[in-house]
Amino acid sequence: MTAIAPYRTEIKQEWIDYNGHLSEAYYVLICGFATDQLMIDIGLNEDYRKTTGCSLYTVETHLRYLQEIGLGAQVEVRPRIIGAAGKKLHIAYEMLHGEDVLFTEEVMCLHVDQKAGRAVDFPTEVLERLQPLIEEAPAWSGRSISM
Repeated sequence: MTAIAPYRTEIKQEWIDYNGHLSEAYYVLICGFATDQLMIDIGLNEDYRKTTGCSLYTVETHLRYLQEIGLGAQVEVRPRIIGAAGKKLHIAYEMLHGEDVLFTEEVMCLHVDQKAGRAVDFPTEVLERLQPLIEEAPAWSGRSISM
């Protein structure tokens, strides 16, 4: 179990594709909602963004579609912070239906000063909050695509 609360949702009709299951883009959307919740949980919430002018920007992802899921199913996204240093935050997500892993997403985010238009280091107090949340990277992270 992760130290960070999972995100839960039900698969909606508008997310279903012509094959009768969750369309590929919506797996990413659901993980995006999990990122929104994660940002609140780790203190990078709306007040933080207003006060500092900084936010997280996703700069790289690696997706794995492992199983299909249909309308009305309840899914849970378990976030794992697997690295945090300087201006970078490395997150791994597993989307589950019960104990079945449906999808994984690995994300590299940058802490961006929106006024300056560039990545900047996290404040010390943010890194201090993140350090105890860092977990071991799952075996599937760090992989690349090849034939």
